[in-house]
Amino acid sequence: MKMYVKFDFNALCKKILDEKLKEHGLKYRLLNFGEVEFYESLTQEQHTIFKKNLEDYGIEIIESQRTALVQKIKDAIVELVFSEEMIPVKASIYIAEKLNHSYGYLSNLFSEVSFTSIENFIILQKIEYAKELIINNKQSLTEIAHNLNYSSVAHLSTQFKNMTGVTPSQFQKIIVKRRKAQSLISNTRIQYE
Repeated sequence: MKMYVKFDFNALCKKILDEKLKEHGLKYRLLNFGEVEFYESLTQEQHTIFKKNLEDYGIEIIESQRTALVQKIKDAIVELVFSEEMIPVKASIYIAEKLNHSYGYLSNLFSEVSFTSIENFIILQKIEYAKELIINNKQSLTEIAHNLNYSSVAHLSTQFKNMTGVTPSQFQKIIVKRRKAQSLISNTRIQYE
């Protein structure tokens, strides 16, 4: 038997962070996503141990303001792309308003720190979300294209193929074949048990 689940990465990370902070007995408050304010200074030992514990969950402490701002840009993009409701505003306006900086400044900083553009990161996130929707078989390609603000299915298909090497339709066929093969394997195991 196979089960498909959907993750709310923001909620998951916030819960892990909250649990780890409590586990270490630190006095704090969680601010925006990815921001913690400590009421007392951490010792170097506390910082090192806490950092190591978070790394076990794939969470990393960001040391510089620039890197922290780039992470906020990434978080805003993920929030925009993966939102349940389509946000009817251009990504550049959304990001600039959310982070209270000019888009030009944010775009330059993002490129300097991450060695890619905001636009490429948005496309990457859109394609990841499209793959998730295709795998979960929740929407047609037309609906996916519309919900991700593509002008057409052809536009989605072009970017999808550029990023993955296959079209969305080919990706759908691969998923269907995998499911059939896994079902066949599962049924074969049941017969022999």
